[in-house]
Amino acid sequence: MRAIRDLPIYLRLRLASALEAGYLVMPYSTAGICAALGGEHGTACVAAALLELGRMGVVGAGAAAWIRSLDAEALHRPHVDLVWSGPEVPGLFARDTRRVFAELFASARRSVWASTYVVFDGPRMFEVLARHMDATPGLAVTLLLNIQRKPGDARPASALVQAFARQFWQQVWPGAARPDVYYDPRPLEPGRPGVLHAKTVIVDGEVAFITSANLTGHALEHNIELGLLVRDSGLAANVVTHFRTLITRRLLLPLPLPR
Repeated sequence: MRAIRDLPIYLRLRLASALEAGYLVMPYSTAGICAALGGEHGTACVAAALLELGRMGVVGAGAAAWIRSLDAEALHRPHVDLVWSGPEVPGLFARDTRRVFAELFASARRSVWASTYVVFDGPRMFEVLARHMDATPGLAVTLLLNIQRKPGDARPASALVQAFARQFWQQVWPGAARPDVYYDPRPLEPGRPGVLHAKTVIVDGEVAFITSANLTGHALEHNIELGLLVRDSGLAANVVTHFRTLITRRLLLPLPLPR
């Protein structure tokens, strides 16, 4: 069956049409398959695959329907791209992390969910998203960020949150429209281990980018980072539902607005 699956779509359609029209019948000659495909395209292997179907009783229109179902299945299969950061290597090709972040932020029509552990040079990292949010009325942006207590900092958790909020709204976020921002309170309280370490972007409930890269220049330009860009509404919805549940159960708390 693999030989049929590996054919380009246009060749599978030719093969299905020939089977439906009765031009190809058991025992399937390689010459007949070659004529149907318009050339030598692994015809011996295709013939063997058709014979295997025939031995299971799948012939003619039934075989054609199975072949056409392969393309219907492919339309609903998640589309996955590898996304890398790091040094460029001749002969290795993959999507670039910084470009994927920018493309996703700029393409959003309804919603953006973005989670990151660290943000450095916030105005630059969030520039595309903030500009797009300002220009797109109704675009809902939710950011999930980590607030870390530095060694030796004995301030109360509330003071750390207020300091982070002032810095974020005054120095990090570059837009006029404000996103909803949430943080994980556990790193701020003694005896509560754990941090918000997820790095992901979900756009319009349709596309999920899950990556090892933080929103920092080093991560996007120098580190070797790897992620998956998945166009699958089911996966995207699951991630958003998980984040919403963490917020509803107050495991993630809203960042205060500036006073």
